[in-house]
Amino acid sequence: MAIIENLIIGAGPSGLSIAGRFSKSGIPFEIIEKSDTIGIAWRSHYDRLHLHTDKKYSELPHLPFPKDYPTFVPRNQYIAYLDQYVKHFNIKPIFNQEVTSIKKKGNNWIVQTKDETFEAKNVLVATGYNRVPKIPTFKGQEDFKGEIFHSEKYKNGKPYKDKSVLVVGYGNSGAEIALDLYESGAMTFVSIRNPVNIIKREFAGRSSQSLAIFFIRFGNTFYDFIARQFKRLLLKAAKGTGIPISPQAPSEQLRTQGKVAVIDVGTLAQIKAGNIKAMPDIKELTPNEVVFVNGEKQPIDIIVMATGYHARLEQIVEKIAPILNERGYPKAMWFDEEPYKGLYFVGFNLPLTGILRDINLSSEKIVNHILKGN
Repeated sequence: MAIIENLIIGAGPSGLSIAGRFSKSGIPFEIIEKSDTIGIAWRSHYDRLHLHTDKKYSELPHLPFPKDYPTFVPRNQYIAYLDQYVKHFNIKPIFNQEVTSIKKKGNNWIVQTKDETFEAKNVLVATGYNRVPKIPTFKGQEDFKGEIFHSEKYKNGKPYKDKSVLVVGYGNSGAEIALDLYESGAMTFVSIRNPVNIIKREFAGRSSQSLAIFFIRFGNTFYDFIARQFKRLLLKAAKGTGIPISPQAPSEQLRTQGKVAVIDVGTLAQIKAGNIKAMPDIKELTPNEVVFVNGEKQPIDIIVMATGYHARLEQIVEKIAPILNERGYPKAMWFDEEPYKGLYFVGFNLPLTGILRDINLSSEKIVNHILKGN
């Protein structure tokens, strides 16, 4: 078995960013992917998905988006861009290689998939924080006669016209799926368990992301102050909707709880208008109804679990627990001490200034570290 200099795990935006930089610099590498195509998460997402971040901060290294792409790139155009990126840098992933274990052997790493074994000096884990869906269960769920599925399986609202649908969770996916269901003719409800922050995608013609990038340079205290001022504009809009709003600034909630603010694309207005109904947490399910913690009952046909994902790195990386934070994400992009030397992580940060921007910046730091000989 030949030893690989650099092995990338995952051919989504994170893995491709590293691969593009390696290719540009002439650094040898292999990239493996559990599915049969690149960008599988993007291909699997719901149809109406757009980037919530500005395209100028969302491109992968060394290849700008086409000039005719809109500011907030739709899913299909983003997939086309990823396809072009692979072609441009002659990236050739080895597909259908789902990793089952990663462990240290001497100075190298052994990566086992279901049917192959790879040995590498450096392993770059780009499996993402959304590797395994979070699927909660509720009292009485076994007797519920309706359909329950995770939002990863949701494509569009057409099959649910005239159905009574409950979306569980009000993150970015939950909010957008609720809007899509309403616009598709479903009677739409959304269960919101914990306080959230909501921000507009744009302010005065500028993306919220560009404002975050500008203000964060002045430090967290100042940025939190500015974020609270913008938040006041949204508090009035959320009044009377039943949506629990966090007392923290959006930036503060992200840092302390890892909870990303909801980028509103129209859902709030429909809740305000009564077209989508915000509900509290679920107490239990009956055969035909959902019972909420406030005692209210609602007949429901479909439950969509927009409840997020786990990274679950502990399932594949041996002895990784000491370097994970309380949310199960790596504490750093790399670790120079043994036994973790040569192990890198990209795509696990949740920054105030955008995940795709962070992937671009992080991939540069990682490749530079490897170029310096670890």
